[in-house]
Amino acid sequence: MSTQVSASSLAQIPKPKNRPVANYHPNIWGDQFISYIPEDKVTRACKEEQFVDLKKEVKRKLTAAAVANPSQLLNFIDAVQRLGVAYHFEQEIEEALQHICNSFHDCNDMDGDLYNIALGFRLLRQQGYSISCGIFNKFMDERGRFKEALISDVRGMLCLYEAAHLRVHGEDIIAKALAFTTTHLKAMVESLGYHLAEQVAHALNRPIRKGLERLEARWWWKELDFATKLPFARDRLVECYFWILGVYFEPQYLRGRRILTKVIAMTSILDDIHDAYGTPEELKLFKEAIERWDINSIDQLPEYMKLCYASLLDVYKEIEEEMEKEGNQYRVHYAKEVMKNQVRAYFAEAKWLHEEHVPTIEDYMRVALVSSGYCMLVTTSLVGMGEIATKEAFDWMTSDPKIMSSSNFIARLMDDIKSHKVCRICDSNGETKTLWFFLNFCIIHAV
Repeated sequence: MSTQVSASSLAQIPKPKNRPVANYHPNIWGDQFISYIPEDKVTRACKEEQFVDLKKEVKRKLTAAAVANPSQLLNFIDAVQRLGVAYHFEQEIEEALQHICNSFHDCNDMDGDLYNIALGFRLLRQQGYSISCGIFNKFMDERGRFKEALISDVRGMLCLYEAAHLRVHGEDIIAKALAFTTTHLKAMVESLGYHLAEQVAHALNRPIRKGLERLEARWWWKELDFATKLPFARDRLVECYFWILGVYFEPQYLRGRRILTKVIAMTSILDDIHDAYGTPEELKLFKEAIERWDINSIDQLPEYMKLCYASLLDVYKEIEEEMEKEGNQYRVHYAKEVMKNQVRAYFAEAKWLHEEHVPTIEDYMRVALVSSGYCMLVTTSLVGMGEIATKEAFDWMTSDPKIMSSSNFIARLMDDIKSHKVCRICDSNGETKTLWFFLNFCIIHAV
C-alpha cells in the first residue's frame, strides 16, 4: 500500500473546529539548502592544505604574542574568539590564558589600565578561571564608587561593561561596574565618533556574553548597513571580493586580499556618493575632509557622509596598525595618497556633471585615468604582499611607469565601453568624437 499523500487529498482535510490555530507563516528558506554539489577531490585537497597553513600561522602568532606582552596576547585571543574559530586552538589559548592568569596574580607583567584589566578578567572568567573581582578596587574612590576619571576612557568603559556580564552572585563591585558603565555609555554614545559609537550601541543592545560568535563575526560590513543608510549606493562586497581574487588568489596573499577587498568596497561607496547623490557643496566638503584625513573633520560633513568618512579612516587605520607591527607603516602613506587622488578625480567628474560641462579629450583622459581606480588599486595591492613589496617598488609604481599607464588606458576604456554604448565628448577642436576615438588613439600610440 502506498503511503504517499497527494496535494489534493491534503486540501480536502477539513478545517479543525473548536481548536486553536497557530497560523504559522510558511518556510522562508524554500529548498535552497537541499541542492548540494560536492567539491572535487583536488579542490578539497587545496582548501585543506590552505586551512592547515592558516592554522599554523595563528598558532605561531599566539605563541609570539605570549612572548611579547600580555596586552598584545589578550587582544589576539579576543580576536580569535570573536571570529568563532577558538575551538581550533584550545590548547594554545589555555596555555596563553594560564600565562595571563599568573600575570594577574603577580601584577608584575600586566598593564594596569582599565581596558587590559577588564579584558583579562572577562577572558579568564569565561574560560573558568577563578579571578577575584577585587582587581577592580584600584578603580574605586574613597566613597566606594568608580572614579569619574574613567568616563573619558571609552574603550576601557566598554571593556568593563562586557566584563561585568560575567559577574556571580554577591559581587557588589561588578554590579556597580555594570550600572556605572551602562549609564555613562548610553549617555555618551551620541557624541562618539561613528565607528566607536556603533560598537558601543551594539554592545548595549547585545553584549558578547549574549551573542553567537559566528553571527558577531559578520559584524564588520553588516553593521555599517550601507544598504539602508546609503540606499543610493551599491552593496557590492561580494563582487569586490571576487574581483580581488582575480588579483591574487594564492594563500600567501590572504592579508593582501583582505586589505584590498575593504579598500575597493569603500571605493565603490565613494564612487556612488559622487555619481548618484552628493551635491557640489557637499562633495567639496567631502574632498577637503579627505585631503586633511583627520577624524575631527567629520563634524563638517552632512550626516550621510559621516558614515562613509569614518569607515574609510577606520579601514586605513586598521591597515596602518597591521603594517606597524612589522615596521612597514610607510606603505600606508602611499595608499592614502592614491586614495586622495581617487577622490579628487571623482570630485572633478561630479563637478563636470553638475555644471553640464563637456570636457576636452585631454581634460577627460587626465581625470578619467585616475577615476578608473586602476592606479589606486594596484598601489594598494602591494601593501599587504609582505617583503616582496619594497619601498623601491612603491616609488616605481607611483612614478607612472609605461606598463602602468598602458594598463590604465585599457582599464579605463573597457569600463567606459561597458558602461555606455556611445560616450560623446569633445576634443580640443570642439569636434564630437565617440569613445572609439580613444581606443584608436591607444592603438596608434601603443599606450
